[in-house]
Amino acid sequence: MKKITTCLFIGLSIFTFAQKKQLTLKDAVSQQYRNFAADRMMMFQWIPNTTEYTYLEGYTILKKGNVKTATAEVLMTIEELNKVLNAKLSWFSGFEWKDQFVFLVNDGTKYYSYDTKKKEGRLILESNADAENQTYQKNTECLAYTIANNLQVRTSDGKTVVVTNNPDLNIVSGQTYARSEFGITGGIFWSPNGNYLAFAQKDESEVHDYPILDINETPGKLKNIKYPMAGQDSEKPRIGIFNFKTKYTSFILPKSGADSYLTNVSWTPDEKFILIAEVNRGQNHMWMNLYNAESGNFVKTLFEEQNDKWIEPEHPAFFPSDASNNFVWISERDGFNNLYYYDIDGKLIRQLTMNKFVTKEIVQSINKGKEIVFCATGENPTNNLYYAVSLDGKQRLLTKNEGTHHITVSSDAKWIFDEFSSHSVPSKSLLLDGNGTEKKTLLVSDNKLKDYALGETEIKVIKGKDGTDLYTRLIKPSNFDPNKKYPVMVYVYGGPHAQMITNSWLDGANLWMHWMAEQGYLVYTLDNRGSGERGFAFESGIHRQLGNLEMEDQMTGVEYLKSLPYVDGNRLAVHGWSFGGFMTTSLMLRQPGTFQVGVAGGPVTDWKFYEVMYGERYMDRPEENPEGYKQSSLLNHAQNLKGDLLLIHGTSDDVVVMQHNLALVKKFVDLGIQMDFFPYPMHLHNVTGKDRVHLIEKVLNYIIEENK
Repeated sequence: MKKITTCLFIGLSIFTFAQKKQLTLKDAVSQQYRNFAADRMMMFQWIPNTTEYTYLEGYTILKKGNVKTATAEVLMTIEELNKVLNAKLSWFSGFEWKDQFVFLVNDGTKYYSYDTKKKEGRLILESNADAENQTYQKNTECLAYTIANNLQVRTSDGKTVVVTNNPDLNIVSGQTYARSEFGITGGIFWSPNGNYLAFAQKDESEVHDYPILDINETPGKLKNIKYPMAGQDSEKPRIGIFNFKTKYTSFILPKSGADSYLTNVSWTPDEKFILIAEVNRGQNHMWMNLYNAESGNFVKTLFEEQNDKWIEPEHPAFFPSDASNNFVWISERDGFNNLYYYDIDGKLIRQLTMNKFVTKEIVQSINKGKEIVFCATGENPTNNLYYAVSLDGKQRLLTKNEGTHHITVSSDAKWIFDEFSSHSVPSKSLLLDGNGTEKKTLLVSDNKLKDYALGETEIKVIKGKDGTDLYTRLIKPSNFDPNKKYPVMVYVYGGPHAQMITNSWLDGANLWMHWMAEQGYLVYTLDNRGSGERGFAFESGIHRQLGNLEMEDQMTGVEYLKSLPYVDGNRLAVHGWSFGGFMTTSLMLRQPGTFQVGVAGGPVTDWKFYEVMYGERYMDRPEENPEGYKQSSLLNHAQNLKGDLLLIHGTSDDVVVMQHNLALVKKFVDLGIQMDFFPYPMHLHNVTGKDRVHLIEKVLNYIIEENK
């Protein structure tokens, strides 16, 4: 009887397996974040000062729930909202609760409000059709935006306030600058009550023009961008403060050099002061400076930080209470990002956290400013967890499940919405109480890939040569046979601020990697030293020698792979993009013979061609580190190529300019060495949209064909 049962079980398993669908490469590329995306409660928000919440269902249905009820009800459809507003919104774009009854929406040009109690809405304002960088101030109902290189404000009464009107296109106001380093994501900073508008302004007149070819015109046309390469003249920043009462703009200039960085702008709650983190061009010294908002005059330096490698502030000062100018600063000064509580005179009141793991960002303050909610990795660096810490330094964990979380806290901090995924959980939405105790499950997503033939993913930790823990991910085919020998594709990034392996659904992998595994490959990734979320020591060993430690760790990964009985060590391929393209090409040229095939997309090939802000942080200026630049330049190792190498580049790339790839191709030609090159016309730093399927087909087919 046992034998019959076993046979029936085996037969059932074979039948079940046979019914599994085969994932197409097109679907793997284009549907990972669409049809295959886990179900989530999109744009979940607590309604202020209530125990009610809203979220979107299918972009066009706004639903409302209550912590006391089991199910949510439809509050409004987009069709119903459009009818009231006389609008043509396609979805609840820009949805945000202003207060207990009123929410805001916008289509990027027109800004609306709707009162759920009165059941009426209105058009607040309409900006110019060519406006960019729109930043709304909901207290004053004003919209700041840029047109070309200048900054304007549209008020709710339809008036336009011209903040800057500079005819010189080299003077750019209100836009992100420093190429979005130092946590800079915009150039417009409203004061809390909207009485002032601070903005970034950069003078690019001494920055070289870099030509980008536009082939969409006949004849082709050159478009120049400003691209300051390492060691060359850079942009000169200053911060403007526009006073709406006087219509006067005062300016703040760097104190440590005209081309230093003015970063992480923040306003005190009383609007009397602005705090700015100034970083010297060498990026090894930071001053936290206080300025008078009315005059723009320098008041004092609150504190300084120095490091012989680099200083990289990424978060503005955070003010826990609207009633106090005391602030919290995130600093990596003790090796990990931790929270430090200061008064406005620069006196350190208390170090709030002393964690030996990375704090990622402050979310908000709760309990009348007495506690601060922040997210961090926790002990396992692949997690994203949430904590609260009081102003006297008492810390508590809010999210108890391992995984990658996103939370939203109610106004009274008694309820927490927690949505997370992990290696085994596609997505789960929970209601927690203020202590993080699970009270209700709102949504559990089905596994949208359950009907497809996908193999296992193994997450392991191996030891680097210095004893460091290195996280790895190995994707196997669904019909994996440990007695067979498999070729391997190593997918690599390896650069600063990036983490490829996370405790989330699919473990941080792209779905096309699973397609590749189904073609009979193992797909392997290792997060080497220099990559993100591991603390300063782990990340800073690469200083002045990009590629060295990173390759050492990647080669440790290769040794591990070759130790596995089911790995064919003679059929290894490597692929990566951007810094991963640099790593791919470095491994092909500086570790020749290790990989039979490499495909490098948008690679840095010589750091002297890369931009000032990122390049000089990690490599210093070329004249300060000639040996480091020489060693890391792939042009100096081109003669070592063994195996097949495909280089890919978007012809309009404004991040890693195409000079990198063309210089390396020329070097190969000079040496008489054959390799392959494929351009993606008019694409930027990566290939997006419908053409991405073409890109991934190009990459994977090349590896499959050449790695036989």
